Amino acid sequence: MAASELYTKFARVWIPDPEEVWKSAELLKDYKPGDKVLLLHLEEGKDLEYRLDPKTKELPHLRNPDILVGENDLTALSYLHEPAVLHNLRVRFIDSKLIYTYCGIVLVAINPYEQLPIYGEDIINAYSGQNMGDMDPHIFAVAEEAYKQMARDERNQSIIVSGESGAGKTVSAKYAMRYFATVSGSASEANVEEKVLASNPIMESIGNAKTTRNDNSSRFGKYIEIGFDKRYRIIGANMRTYLLEKSRVVFQAEEERNYHIFYQLCASAKLPEFKMLRLGNANNFHYTKQGGSPVIEGVDDAKEMAHTRQACTLLGISESYQMGIFRILAGILHLGNVGFTSRDSDSCTIPPKHEPLSIFCDLMGVDYEEMCHWLCHRKLATATETYIKPISKLQATNARDALAKHIYAKLFNWIVDHVNQALHSAVKQHSFIGVLDIYGFETFEINSFEQFCINYANEKLQQQFNMHVFKLEQEEYMKEQIPWTLIDFYDNQPCINLIESKLGILDLLDEECKMPKGTDDTWAQKLYNTHLNKCALFEKPRLSNKAFIIQHFADKVEYQCEGFLEKNKDTVFEEQIKVLKSSKFKMLPELFQDDEKAISPTSATSSGRTPLTRMPSKATKGRPGQTAKEHKKTVGHQFRNSLHLLMETLNATTPHYVRCIKPNDFKFPFTFDEKRAVQQLRACGVLETIRISAAGFPSRWTYQEFFSRYRVLMKQKDVLSDRKQTCKNVLEKLILDKDKYQFGKTKIFFRAGQVAYLEKLRADKLRAACIRIQKTIRGWLLRKKYLRMRTAAITVQRYVRGYQARCYAKFLRRTQAATVLQKYWRMFIVRRRYKVKRAATVALQSYLRGYLARNRYHKILREHKAVIIQKWVRGWLARTYYKRSMHAIIYLQCCFRRMMAKRELKKLKIEARSVERYKKLHIGMENKIMQLQRKVDEQNKDYKCLMEKLTNLEGVYNSETEKLRNDLERLQLSEEEAKIATGRVFSLQEEIAKLRKDLEQTRSDKKSIEERADRYKQETEQLVSNLKEENTLLKQEKEALNHLIVEQAKEMTETMEKKLVEETKQLELDLNDERLRYQNLLNEFSRLEERYDDLKEEMTLMVNVPKPGHKRTDSTHSSNESEYTFSSEIAETEDIPLRTEEPSEKKVPLDMSLFLKLQKRVTELEQEKQVMQDELDRKEEQMLRSKAKEEERPQIRGAELEYESLKRQELESENKKLKNELNELRKALSEKSAPEVTAPGAPAYCVLMEQLTSVSEELDVRKEEVLILRSQLVSQKEAIQPKNTMTDSTILLEDVQKMKDKGEIAQAYIGLKETNRLLESQLQSQKRSHENEAEALRGEIQSLKEENNRQQQLLAQNLQLPPEARIEASLQHEITRLTNENLDLMEQLEKQDKTVRKLKKQLKVFAKKIGELEVGQMENISPGQIIDEPIRPVNIPRKEKDFQGMLEYKKEDEQKLVKNLILELKPRGVAVNLIPGLPAYILFMCVRHADYLNDDQKVRSLLTSTINSIKKVLKKRGDDFETVSFWLSNTCRFLHCLKQYSGEEGFMKHNTSRQNEHCLTNFDLAEYRQVLSDLAIQIYQQLVRVLENILQPMIVSGMLEHETIQGVSGVKPTGLRKRTSSIADEGTYTLDSILRQLNSFHSVMCQHGMDPELIKQVVKQMFYIVGAITLNNLLLRKDMCSWSKGMQIRYNVSQLEEWLRDKNLMNSGAKETLEPLIQAAQLLQVKKKTDDDAEAICSMCNALTTAQIVKVLNLYTPVNEFEERVSVSFIRTIQMRLRDRKDSPQLLMDAKHIFPVTFPFNPSSLALETIQIPASLGLGFISRV
Repeated sequence: MAASELYTKFARVWIPDPEEVWKSAELLKDYKPGDKVLLLHLEEGKDLEYRLDPKTKELPHLRNPDILVGENDLTALSYLHEPAVLHNLRVRFIDSKLIYTYCGIVLVAINPYEQLPIYGEDIINAYSGQNMGDMDPHIFAVAEEAYKQMARDERNQSIIVSGESGAGKTVSAKYAMRYFATVSGSASEANVEEKVLASNPIMESIGNAKTTRNDNSSRFGKYIEIGFDKRYRIIGANMRTYLLEKSRVVFQAEEERNYHIFYQLCASAKLPEFKMLRLGNANNFHYTKQGGSPVIEGVDDAKEMAHTRQACTLLGISESYQMGIFRILAGILHLGNVGFTSRDSDSCTIPPKHEPLSIFCDLMGVDYEEMCHWLCHRKLATATETYIKPISKLQATNARDALAKHIYAKLFNWIVDHVNQALHSAVKQHSFIGVLDIYGFETFEINSFEQFCINYANEKLQQQFNMHVFKLEQEEYMKEQIPWTLIDFYDNQPCINLIESKLGILDLLDEECKMPKGTDDTWAQKLYNTHLNKCALFEKPRLSNKAFIIQHFADKVEYQCEGFLEKNKDTVFEEQIKVLKSSKFKMLPELFQDDEKAISPTSATSSGRTPLTRMPSKATKGRPGQTAKEHKKTVGHQFRNSLHLLMETLNATTPHYVRCIKPNDFKFPFTFDEKRAVQQLRACGVLETIRISAAGFPSRWTYQEFFSRYRVLMKQKDVLSDRKQTCKNVLEKLILDKDKYQFGKTKIFFRAGQVAYLEKLRADKLRAACIRIQKTIRGWLLRKKYLRMRTAAITVQRYVRGYQARCYAKFLRRTQAATVLQKYWRMFIVRRRYKVKRAATVALQSYLRGYLARNRYHKILREHKAVIIQKWVRGWLARTYYKRSMHAIIYLQCCFRRMMAKRELKKLKIEARSVERYKKLHIGMENKIMQLQRKVDEQNKDYKCLMEKLTNLEGVYNSETEKLRNDLERLQLSEEEAKIATGRVFSLQEEIAKLRKDLEQTRSDKKSIEERADRYKQETEQLVSNLKEENTLLKQEKEALNHLIVEQAKEMTETMEKKLVEETKQLELDLNDERLRYQNLLNEFSRLEERYDDLKEEMTLMVNVPKPGHKRTDSTHSSNESEYTFSSEIAETEDIPLRTEEPSEKKVPLDMSLFLKLQKRVTELEQEKQVMQDELDRKEEQMLRSKAKEEERPQIRGAELEYESLKRQELESENKKLKNELNELRKALSEKSAPEVTAPGAPAYCVLMEQLTSVSEELDVRKEEVLILRSQLVSQKEAIQPKNTMTDSTILLEDVQKMKDKGEIAQAYIGLKETNRLLESQLQSQKRSHENEAEALRGEIQSLKEENNRQQQLLAQNLQLPPEARIEASLQHEITRLTNENLDLMEQLEKQDKTVRKLKKQLKVFAKKIGELEVGQMENISPGQIIDEPIRPVNIPRKEKDFQGMLEYKKEDEQKLVKNLILELKPRGVAVNLIPGLPAYILFMCVRHADYLNDDQKVRSLLTSTINSIKKVLKKRGDDFETVSFWLSNTCRFLHCLKQYSGEEGFMKHNTSRQNEHCLTNFDLAEYRQVLSDLAIQIYQQLVRVLENILQPMIVSGMLEHETIQGVSGVKPTGLRKRTSSIADEGTYTLDSILRQLNSFHSVMCQHGMDPELIKQVVKQMFYIVGAITLNNLLLRKDMCSWSKGMQIRYNVSQLEEWLRDKNLMNSGAKETLEPLIQAAQLLQVKKKTDDDAEAICSMCNALTTAQIVKVLNLYTPVNEFEERVSVSFIRTIQMRLRDRKDSPQLLMDAKHIFPVTFPFNPSSLALETIQIPASLGLGFISRV
């Protein structure tokens, strides 16, 4: 396809722009050949008519697709041109914050002017061992490539770092050296890598200065060769320097500084050791104040001075030499303050006793007058005479400055020489890597001699770079068998010839310097005459005759001729040098001793020492008699020679290029100035590399990658089994022009732009597919929408029609209702009319009938009333007569009664007037109310009595009325008496009225009292109500307070719980940290121990005549020694049986110092380990104290009595077994009646019975003796109050010594032992029987409780049932109970049957033996002798003794045991054929036997040999996973056995009674348990390292690169640096490889019987390694950060989780270690646009640090055009939201981190007595006990 065909509508192009250099635009219509104008649309929204050049008619550069923007390698871009390179660098630098980019073989590094967290040791470890193309661009990747090629190709390497001042060259070189120092390490303990790094601060202080472009600009070039040995470890280094800028010592431009060391001295002037230098502020010295900027922001010169001194000390520069350096530097500063006064135009003087000169002379140790004289005069020598001539003030000032520059240059060379001496190694150098930190191309407004030399050096380096790039391109084409066509590239050899050839610029300059009257002007004229108009690269400025222009490869540079000759001569007055050489200060003459030998006054090789480079020997030897001439060589000539040597070195090495770019001139962080960047890209050769690549076939794809990427462009019929042929067929169809591509052996080569065309075709195909998918989906969606609308319309119609039907039905109902209403209304009207008429008729009838009835009624009524009147009149007359009669009678009665009342009244008055009455009435006012109440009550009673009397009187009156009538006459006679009675009645009535008044008064008082009582009651009730209200309020407040208190208590409880949980977590973390620290110390200890062993072997090999040493064994060595003593003992009992004498210091001084350092280090580690162990023991003791405290029982017996008790228990058990056997035999003989021999009365039977009787009697006697001895023992115990075992034994021995008869002593001792034995056996048997009975009773109680509960539940259920069902349920329950009892009885019956069968068998055996014995006796004697002769006793054979779980071996067989069981044991055979942990069990049983014998030496020797042998095996086969896993499992099992059988209650609770009998009795091996625990930790760490080494090559390939889900992610072009293919080739690892390896690890550990908890810890560590390495690579690989890769990672993680589920390891914590990787994969897949997305990301990614989240977002790269990049604003939003999160600033996870391991106690259920030793182990020399 023609290039013009790509200029279609919407194609994007680059057009030149004066501000932005290049600007992006979009075509508005297709381009047609012949068009002169392109219609473009700019990104800012404007339209533009772009006119093509009528001459060249070149079209603007096409822009690359968006998916290719931001690539790691610029050569991966389809369109290779300047704007594409510039845009790619800008996107990576500004948007992704990536400062490194590959450009073919060149690493482009842009200075960020900001500290980035990408240079830590974790980053170094991540890049170590990786291919250069597999990781994102980095200076570490270049360093790793150089290191790897040095080791692989056996060829020296060079890293060439170039760039402008301020571009970051020095920092890049420093990081490269740091990488080598970290990765390779040093070959000795001299820490060479630290010395190499320590040279940087020294060289920066004396060779770096602040300029307007850079605060730490290197003002010299340096080439550092880092030497390596055959194992590629650093052994030394050498440094060469080039062209120190001496003029900076005496002059600095504005805003610049002198060299850092001067300001560091001034900042440290107040130090006591610097007072003699008489320094002050930097502004007080002429040489440090000219720039006007003595301080660098953010830099503390005093601290930098401390760093410089520390580096000098590390490099071996003593304090005296350091002070000498500082004296010389201070002298230079004081020399700069020396002033001159003019006497006339040709002479000058120095003021007398001039203080600066005086200080200078004192510091330099020279004569003041002599120096003062030669500063103002010079010596002129002619052929015959010598003249002393004064010089002018200007000449004197220049001479002073020249002297200062010369002194500084000599000091610089001296320091470089001493640094090289410190870095020099006596070991032979095998190879080296050189790091060249040299100035880049420079062009300023005024360019002088320094810029000329710098640009000359860059011309040479650019020529070498071009040739190397061209060579690599040619090799690639030849390797792939591509037809080679010559590529035209810029050759700068003409420019180099112009400078260095014969009659070149340097030759003419040297020739002019030799002329007596040569000047800059005459030299300029020679240049014009020689080269002007003859060389196209040389030009003359129009307006100047003192300058010239050279066309360099980067740009034209105008040089000013002024000062060229002076700087080239570099003249210093010889008299001044002689004065300095005569100094009393010893160091100063040393600086000028090598003047005759110097090659260059600014070269570091001036010392004459042969550098560590490959250079011709003639360059350093020289010819005799030539020194005087060489001393007069000019600076240019010397620089040219050193540059030639450098180029020879570089040509002999494989170069690696780093081009540093300065993004802006203002040092703003992450600010990109396109103009400055383009200038530097053109100057450093990056664009030339691009041009060379673009001229050929820049884009290269493997066939598999091409097929995977462009599979979408193929049809099914095009796909063949042969990928290569498939690609060929497809390309022939897609690209018709065959010149646009070439087919190599393994790759397809494309011309520039073809990949973009293929990407366009792919995007169009995908877009068409997307459109088809969208069309189908949209049609499906619209059809679904139509169906929904149709369904909705039908539904609406249905409801509308239903509504209409309902309305019609309603209308019909209303019509019917109206008809009914009309019917009833009309009926109502007619009926109402009828009722009215009927009512009127009835009314008329009723009125008429009523009138007639009323008339008849009135007539009857009148007649009735007349009768009534008559009746009442007659009645009144009768009543009137009666009333008159009654009145008279009543009157008589009243008169009589009045008389009686008066009499009574008189009595009452007398009584009322009495004194006692009044006294009673006035007793007290407090009784008034009660008296009145009582009075009222009495009056009421009187009233009642009166009423009763009145009633009686009425009765009497009624009865006597007739009498009164009869006595009327008689009463009339007594009328007077009646009158008197009437008066009395009146008085009584008055008295009654008074009483009534009093009664009323009393009532009123009562009423007032009641009112007051009511009022009081109301007040009281009110008060009570108020109190109740207050009480209610108080209750509410109380409840509120109680609620508040409860809430506060709850909150406090929750807070305390949270604090407790946090404190617990913190304690756990602290414990884990302590464990980790302790285990790291163990790891360091084991490493030092291995190092010690290696050094010991080396010492053994180095000593020629080994002498047998003597090893002293401490006989008093206790078994309670610490593990550190044990460790030293291990170190002493290594493989070498004979110690060699220490070699003399003369022979091997380095090894002896190393040996002493190691010993000191081991001692320190042991002390630190002891401190940590004490602290751990203290914590464990604190934890144990918190548990229930048990009372300590004083130990009465010592170790000997414990041993005797063990033997006593064994004898007692044997005695008990014998008694049981005899009882069974007696029972069997008594029960068996069949044979006559065993019948009662038979001889054999009698013999047996007699033996049994005698044995029983003997036992009874022994029991009585036991009781007697027991009482004696108790009395002895009460008499003796022991404090410890030792005092007990001492007292007993004293008592024993008092006995005189030795026989008694022996008998007493034997009796005491037997007594103790019997007592202990009885106590143990009683204890066991009691425990068994208690356990049985508890079981019965529990069963009864359960039965009771069941009965109660059954009863409750039965009560709820109806009667019929209740009966049925009870019957069912009874049946069930009987069935269970029947089954129990059947089981008991079976057991009894088995017992009977067993007893019968034993009886048969005994009967048979007795029969045989009787037959034997009957054969020898007659029947008569049977009765007469006594029968001999029968020897009953005893059963074989049970195995006690111990193994016995001889002392001399220990080495054989260790050899067969440990050293020569094959783990595979043991794991498959034998029980897991068999070696551990065997070793423990051997330890048990040694403990049984109370042999501490044997125990110690066996344990020591075991541990040493395990270490030897692991050292020999430590890289074999099976071996390490096998011995980790056995070490843990051995440790568990020591705990399980230690006799400690905490470990014994899981044992059976038989296992408890096997516990150790004599020795406490707790300290050996600690040693074994440490050994297990070391083995675990070694296991982790082994599995990490096995897994690490698989992880990146299997987890990231391999496409587990095929076709999800497309392969992008990767440029020259090819990455590992994601397609599964035969040699690549996949996820299945990782899973298979995990299965292998797990199966091996399970076969070896490793503890399940330990397996979980190993799996957790494995998953952490997988997750950490995968995440670290993801964070360092831009091509892996895409949506499809996130899906692949999540799928792979799900497979790992499935593996965990299959192995039942989900609770191991392994899944949690993958959480950061899972969240990173989720981060790649979630939306990344809005603020809600940012919030979701912040809440989701809690396991990732802020740096990791931002890094992933910056690296996110779309694989297809349909994906979108993450905007910068979104990343800033994430950073703002996460700014308060406190997490680690570290970017990468620590893949080397090992979790602290614990070994939970795991007792074994295996009985030791059941273990059988297979013959295959070769352990026939040990026997079972």
